[in-house]
Amino acid sequence: MAGRKIAVDAETWPIAGTFTIARGSKTEAEVVTVEIYEGFHVGRGECVPYRHYGETVEGVIATVKGIKGALEGGADRALLERLLPAGAARNAVDCALWDLEAKQTGRRVWDIARLPSPTAVVTAYTISLGTPEAMAEAARNAGRRSLFKLKLGGEGDIERVRAVRDVLPLAHLIVDANEAWTPDFYGAAVPQLQALGIELIEQPFEAGKDEALARLPRPIPICADESCHTRESLQRLRGRYDAVNVKLDKAGGLTEALALARQAESEGFQIMVGCMVSTSLAMAPAMVLAPLARYVDLDGPLLLAKDRAPGLRYHDSAVEAPERELWG
Repeated sequence: MAGRKIAVDAETWPIAGTFTIARGSKTEAEVVTVEIYEGFHVGRGECVPYRHYGETVEGVIATVKGIKGALEGGADRALLERLLPAGAARNAVDCALWDLEAKQTGRRVWDIARLPSPTAVVTAYTISLGTPEAMAEAARNAGRRSLFKLKLGGEGDIERVRAVRDVLPLAHLIVDANEAWTPDFYGAAVPQLQALGIELIEQPFEAGKDEALARLPRPIPICADESCHTRESLQRLRGRYDAVNVKLDKAGGLTEALALARQAESEGFQIMVGCMVSTSLAMAPAMVLAPLARYVDLDGPLLLAKDRAPGLRYHDSAVEAPERELWG
């Protein structure tokens, strides 16, 4: 398409303190942004290369530059799915194409996608993995929020959850083990977590080694995160999981994430829409999925020392739909 230009760049955003999960800690979010210029309009997208999936900032930038000719030649979202596999690189480009179309047509992305307009929704707020005392203190200092996600890591998890529950007796709590548990630990922990009022357990076992979930009781719904990337994941999740965490970086963009959420919902899975630690530019496309989700976990900007401006507007537990100036 004549006049279309592509820009891709890396950015680093400091995290407020340290963000820790079972696999490690980090103090900054490394993101890649894609901008697609056409005429008077520019579409933007942001992704987070994730080393756990073999991605790097340099690799994602190289991947996007590798299809620059196709994009500048007018590649659309349908062609993009054939050009790139699911993952962070495709996500940034896909979201930029959605944003560009919205700006060119004067329509909001959710109207283009034939979805209800997203309204303010409750988002989970993440408490990083730490000692029971540290997690309780973080929860105490989190302000007036109603839904929390607790990062867990195995030994000591019940003490961690109990410490948070003691300071948040009325809050809704979900937990995320990030693949750190064993079946034996699961069997011992779940009844205690049920007694503590935990509503959802995310990814207890390593992806690809979660067969035990088909045999174990699931009195608390189990949500697939690392085990669920695209629609192709769903076949092996049946009978093991009750919910799926739809993330744009895993799915490879809003296009596949929408298709995944709709198919998962039709097959009886609950939907969580989640995120990596990143700015409001990455959260905004995921907000399009909020009307389909039982749980919304889009707190990435709240974990940063600062967000880009304009950003999403957060009020206590609620996050509002993105304004046009941000995305979509």
